[in-house]
Amino acid sequence: MIVLFNKPFGVACQFSPLPGRQTLADWIPVPGIYAAGRLDADSEGLLVLTDNGRIQAELSNPRHRATKRYWAQVEGEPSAEAIQRLREGLSLNDGPTLPAEASRIEPPAGLWERDPPIRKRLAIPTAWMEIGLREGRNRQVRRMTAAVGLPTLRLIRHQVGPWKLGTLAPGQWQRVEEAAARGR
Repeated sequence: MIVLFNKPFGVACQFSPLPGRQTLADWIPVPGIYAAGRLDADSEGLLVLTDNGRIQAELSNPRHRATKRYWAQVEGEPSAEAIQRLREGLSLNDGPTLPAEASRIEPPAGLWERDPPIRKRLAIPTAWMEIGLREGRNRQVRRMTAAVGLPTLRLIRHQVGPWKLGTLAPGQWQRVEEAAARGR
């Protein structure tokens, strides 16, 4: 079984209770599934959950290099040099990253308002980027954009491997056929 979930901001990516925090158990009443990868509580968007260990491994293990795509609202204006540095890979405190797919984009169409909203600073512009990774280190997109001088203000994962967020609203989930995974 595969479940796609649009994880809202602030939800912890676990089923076990966490005092004072919402978890996946507050949103998804399906027993026996677990997240194939994680999103930190400050990030939003697509989370793939499954009871299939093979699919979980293919999406979570960097050896399989399943691409995860993100929309990142960053503070500042991405320069060609900053984008190129992301594309070449960076050295972070836990070692070098693989090259990322990176580009500046227009604000994603149909994007929902975040609750709570991001902080707004009138003197500092923001921009949107799309970033694709084949590895999934802790807070990697945020650390990579910060390393090139573009702190991430909002981060939304919109694709994991073959699965896309589509029209799922924050907090919504849907079952998808496992056969879709085989047809990648």
